[in-house]
Amino acid sequence: MILAAAGLLALPAAGFATEDHVQAPGEVFDLSYWKITLPMDDDGDDRPDEISVRDIQDYSHPDFFYLDDEQRMVFTAPNRAITTGNSSNTRSELRQMLRGTNTRIGTHDAGNNFAVRARRDSDQYGSIGGRMEATVRVDHVARNAMHPDRNPAYSVVVGQIHAVGYDNTSSGFGYGNEPIKIYYKKWPGHETGSVFWTYERNLARDNPDRSDIAVPVFGNIWDNPDDPGENGIALGEDFIYEINVHNNTMYVTFTNERLGTVGHAVSLVQGVDELDNPQGYGGDSLYFKAGAYNQCSTRTQEGFWYAGCAGTGDWAVDRANGDYAQVSFSRLVLGPSVPFAGAVE
Repeated sequence: MILAAAGLLALPAAGFATEDHVQAPGEVFDLSYWKITLPMDDDGDDRPDEISVRDIQDYSHPDFFYLDDEQRMVFTAPNRAITTGNSSNTRSELRQMLRGTNTRIGTHDAGNNFAVRARRDSDQYGSIGGRMEATVRVDHVARNAMHPDRNPAYSVVVGQIHAVGYDNTSSGFGYGNEPIKIYYKKWPGHETGSVFWTYERNLARDNPDRSDIAVPVFGNIWDNPDDPGENGIALGEDFIYEINVHNNTMYVTFTNERLGTVGHAVSLVQGVDELDNPQGYGGDSLYFKAGAYNQCSTRTQEGFWYAGCAGTGDWAVDRANGDYAQVSFSRLVLGPSVPFAGAVE
């Protein structure tokens, strides 16, 4: 199920700001097929604010989404802020929009998402497969958790593929799970953190076998409290990831200048083990996401995801206390899938 892969990406050319103009990320990065969800509710609708594809091109926010002095695109998510309806975690995160500015195509419509080739109606989709490439560093992870033994403590997701949470076609699953989430986790006091990714068994929410399977990349996975040392990635240290869904296979490649390249391949049309959906994600509508999806929930009740992380909801206080996650991208590119050399599908 897991195969070796390889890949190396380049950095983009930098842009420049004038004294009387603050550049928006969309002036340096191609955001033509992205919208963003932010950890705030300025419009008062009791939902996280979203900036559309049309509006994001010249949009920035001084706290949560901006260009830094190195022309990196910065995403920041405090531990306590408004969250989306199905999550207890805050995010400053882009969502792929294959429709671009054509709002006649609905967000969950096939034309705004991609599918694997084996899906019965894959020709109706915005694309078959796709590729996301990123050069990223994690600047900060939340460092105060009531339940440090719960896996999501001290971690942030910097990229993922998400499945649409409902599907109006007869062949669709609609569970809204994730075939990949890319994590960075750094325990307090450690010199470095770990990069790993998870595959979620594609089952209904109430199925007890629906869980995330962690795959190590640099350092450890989320339940290992040991310091990864020189095998880990430090805060502020770049690494590269590429997620390439070609035909029916997801190829995942990670590169770090110091640690080299690590790659994996997983079929998305068959289960990864006997507990998984036998068809994997073969009946889903899929889309990429990238940014800072803070995993340090402030909820304290029983449950895997509830680390009881500190947070007041006052951004100035929470920033001073270190109760937030921050991620910076120097490259983020969407494109069509490409064949993986030597692969047989």
